[in-house]
Amino acid sequence: MRRRAIAVPVLLAGALAGCTQAGDPAEEEAPPSVATAERVLQVTEVHEATGMTLLEGPAFGPDGSLYVVDVTAPPGEGKVLRIDLDDESVEPVWTDDSSALTSAQFGADGRLYVTDFLGGAVRSMTADGEDVREIAAGAVEGVPMQPDDLDFGADGALYVTDAAGAQDPYWEASGRVVRVDPATGSASVLADELPSPNGIAFSPDHRELWVSMNTGNRIDRLTLTGDGTEVATAFPAIHASPGIGQLDSIAVDADGNLYVGLHSRPEILVYDTAGALLQTVTVAESGLSSATNIAIRPGTTEAFATVSGSDGGFVHSFEALAEGMPQSNGG
Repeated sequence: MRRRAIAVPVLLAGALAGCTQAGDPAEEEAPPSVATAERVLQVTEVHEATGMTLLEGPAFGPDGSLYVVDVTAPPGEGKVLRIDLDDESVEPVWTDDSSALTSAQFGADGRLYVTDFLGGAVRSMTADGEDVREIAAGAVEGVPMQPDDLDFGADGALYVTDAAGAQDPYWEASGRVVRVDPATGSASVLADELPSPNGIAFSPDHRELWVSMNTGNRIDRLTLTGDGTEVATAFPAIHASPGIGQLDSIAVDADGNLYVGLHSRPEILVYDTAGALLQTVTVAESGLSSATNIAIRPGTTEAFATVSGSDGGFVHSFEALAEGMPQSNGG
């Protein structure tokens, strides 16, 4: 990874693996636990026009509803969907003729912010799908964006993974992390030469920014300068071995634990703040191939994952290890 940063030494992370919390070589870490996510409801059928469905971007709205996006929904079918978890009803909120939405996040202003991977844009809308505004689009520093996921910084700026390189050839590390000022639409590159960055999420105190590499099987830990406009330090903090699975979106709970969804494998990997694997959450059902994104209901440990495959798009639930926060959903 190349940082767009001031010259600050990179923190050493070599001691992460193999060191015990107490520093006692005889003290062994507990093995990761295994949990199973249970089906809550089916949200979408496989679309005849596209031959698939892929749910992403779960986010709890101000009204308490769970909002998701369907990446592969064709024109005329719901691309933003609102789910009432109490009565298990699903309501299409918004659609258009050309977008492929890959993530969603509610801002402090109560608006829903979405990334359009196909259109290369970040947009916002009301919770009812009205008053759609283009926040950022087109080239950033001369290169078109392929925005995948997003999260808000403490200053209200948007931090977006630009997943350039998600298309073949996979070995080209050409992805970026982009900072967007929602007020002006101005965008700048924080880091580049990344292997298809996907998930992005801040730690609870906003001191660390976690970024998962979809084609790199790793999660990088970035710290930013005080104003959030540059990367101070960055390094690969977590190396994963999910087999054919690819690291997807990240959610963070109030204790700072990371919940990392997988594409091409219906599992969620849970890591602590030091990068140790705490738990694997599995989906024990056939016809499902991805568990890409997670949202933890704020103030509770109720976690919900978007799960998709040949049987359709679903929401599954499991118990998180700590409570959710207002933005404890996968970026």
